[in-house]
Amino acid sequence: MSEYSGIRGTRVKYLASDPTLNTSTEGQVWYNSTEGTLKSLVQIKATSSSGSLSTARFGGAAAGSGSQSSGLYFGGATAATAYSTAAEEYNGFNWSNGGSLGLARYYLAGFGTQTAAVAAGGYNGGDKSEVEEYDGSSWSEVTDIPSASRGQAGAGTLTAGLIFGGANAPTTITLEYDGTNWTSGGSLNTGRKYIAGMGTQTSGLAAGGSIGTPVRSADTEEYDGSSWTTVNSMNTGRSALGGFGTQTSSAIGGGSNGASSQTGIEEYDGTNWSTSPATLATARRYLGGFGSNLNAGVFCGGKNGTVYNNTEEYFSSIDNYDPSTATAWASGGNMNTAVSEMGGCGTQTAALAVGGSGGGNTEEYNGTSWSDSPDSPVTGFVAAFGLQTAAIAATGSPNTTSAIYNGSSWTAGPSLNSAQSNAAGAGILTSGIIAGGNAPPPRTSQVQSYNGTAWSSETSLPAAKGNIWGAGAGETSALMMGGGDSTGPLTPNTLEYDGSTWTAGSNMPSGRESGMGGGLQTAALYAGGNAGTGPPSNTNATILYNGTAWTSSANLASSRSAGGGATNNPGNTTGLVFAGNDPSPANVTATEEFTEGSPASPTGAAASTLTTS
Repeated sequence: MSEYSGIRGTRVKYLASDPTLNTSTEGQVWYNSTEGTLKSLVQIKATSSSGSLSTARFGGAAAGSGSQSSGLYFGGATAATAYSTAAEEYNGFNWSNGGSLGLARYYLAGFGTQTAAVAAGGYNGGDKSEVEEYDGSSWSEVTDIPSASRGQAGAGTLTAGLIFGGANAPTTITLEYDGTNWTSGGSLNTGRKYIAGMGTQTSGLAAGGSIGTPVRSADTEEYDGSSWTTVNSMNTGRSALGGFGTQTSSAIGGGSNGASSQTGIEEYDGTNWSTSPATLATARRYLGGFGSNLNAGVFCGGKNGTVYNNTEEYFSSIDNYDPSTATAWASGGNMNTAVSEMGGCGTQTAALAVGGSGGGNTEEYNGTSWSDSPDSPVTGFVAAFGLQTAAIAATGSPNTTSAIYNGSSWTAGPSLNSAQSNAAGAGILTSGIIAGGNAPPPRTSQVQSYNGTAWSSETSLPAAKGNIWGAGAGETSALMMGGGDSTGPLTPNTLEYDGSTWTAGSNMPSGRESGMGGGLQTAALYAGGNAGTGPPSNTNATILYNGTAWTSSANLASSRSAGGGATNNPGNTTGLVFAGNDPSPANVTATEEFTEGSPASPTGAAASTLTTS
């Protein structure tokens, strides 16, 4: 029998404790005399599920900035002829909608980063030559590729990019991009389409692809900036595969071998391909891939009969990883009474709902369940702000009354300066405002503040607005979102208030009213609402505000509007919405809790036990 020293040229170390585990320890074997175990540090290879794309599609292109937590997936198709303009940004655990492509297409090439990407060629009923650049928010059309093509691969950056292969008949064409113009590069040795591309303009990698039905290639070629060289082949020939990494450290996954979609993953170390013990959970082809090297990457989208929105992260490391957690809404305890148009305030684990279609109905939420509390003397369409144990409810049916809640009972509060129904509230009991709503007539720009003692008139909104929603820490840091103007049309406006002046923030992606949410002026959440002209247009979309821009997030389980929310939640990483209509007049009791996800993170290297004796 061979001995370890004969194989490795060294003896097994005899240690009282494990050595410091890092990359220099990888592959070593030692005996831990204290534990009586033979140990080694080996590479861990695994896939884990992450947040799903908002729109399931296949045949899109991907770009990334060398990180598993910053990627872009754009274009593709939701069905055979349903070409997409969608572009989605990945943050390590969740996807959010970015700016849409100008031209809907799939089977396009992509390269670059999340904030500086290129989309080239593709197909939408015919091969395309159009090229677009992405700046992190919008796409602009730039210089076309010399001839229309689809099924190419891409590599590199916006100012030093590369596309190769593709076309209806497999081609050897390579084109280099300098951020303005396209020039011919060295030809591939084997013409292929639907191939994987990795690396840079001067150190590129082409793997797999189709060289004609039903032949799927295992060929691999490396590019040095002027010519391609054929190197060792993959273990399994396949096309329509996803890939990521560099010329010397890359991985490919999925694809089709001509007979079926694949789950297999292979790694390339610059010389040889090896089959990973880890596989994709879902067999699929025409998927996207991005990542820095074979140690950490992302596969997304694709199809296998079904069109998928699945995202899977791949790890090949000596470290154990906590998997990423997707942003999501989860069901909370139902309210006792189905209501809409109520006032809501508090936090995710200590919320208060008052009034609305339930008259003066008051309920408290403890993070798990709702309990009935004494009815409020202010009834109807109230505005509320504050915490569960220190809140104020105002107006209701057009009048000037208010009431204060101490966590167990209501007492009469001071009168408002003027009647204001169905307003939005924001702030705390000693520093809050109500804004907009009905005065009557139907819409108003009126704003009133409360300092814990009396109501005061404040700077009006820039325009009359109803069915808006509020958030913020207090009178000097408030946020008003969405709503309808005096003539009825929905608006995407975001308005920030500093105690004296209203300032326009970034618009929401689209107009919406009667949504729900909460948070701070620099970290707010807005969910659901009415996105059209009637209750059938209720939406389940959720958007997050960071004080500068809105991004899309995980959808509510059900579309609804005119519910309540935890307006005083400390930011937008958690949230709570409750009740409302789905659609009107079908009021509901449903409660949903929002939790932002987290990216996968290493937990440190761990030695493997080889035997015990």
